Amino acid sequence: MTFVVNESCIRCKIMDCVDVCPVDCFYEGENMLVIHPDECIDCGVCVPECPVDAIKPDTEPGLEKWLSLNAEYAKIWPNITVKKAPPPDSKEWEGKPDKLQYFLPNPGAGDRGGQPQRRGIRRRRHASNRANP
Repeated sequence: MTFVVNESCIRCKIMDCVDVCPVDCFYEGENMLVIHPDECIDCGVCVPECPVDAIKPDTEPGLEKWLSLNAEYAKIWPNITVKKAPPPDSKEWEGKPDKLQYFLPNPGAGDRGGQPQRRGIRRRRHASNRANP
């Protein structure tokens, strides 16, 4: 199992999920995020962080196209590991149905403002996983 980002993220792009991901498996497009299915460790910490309910387990029926879209664009979009502000009009798009028509395949800026990034899992220690001194 892995988690996928669905159309609820399109034009909302609220990045609370990025902040909590222990393996940095989110990738940024111009108007949505995706999860790299081979990097996701299925921990689920991102799911409750998404206020628009855009992150689902790939085992839910009907998410096959979203799993494919996440896998395809995670290979070409830049990695995002730091939360940014959502688009100014994101609140207007929350809860709107049928947003796939607004999907843009263009990459976002990522962490390096469009500069090439290394690929692969970069595990960072989440605060909740650190041992107390």
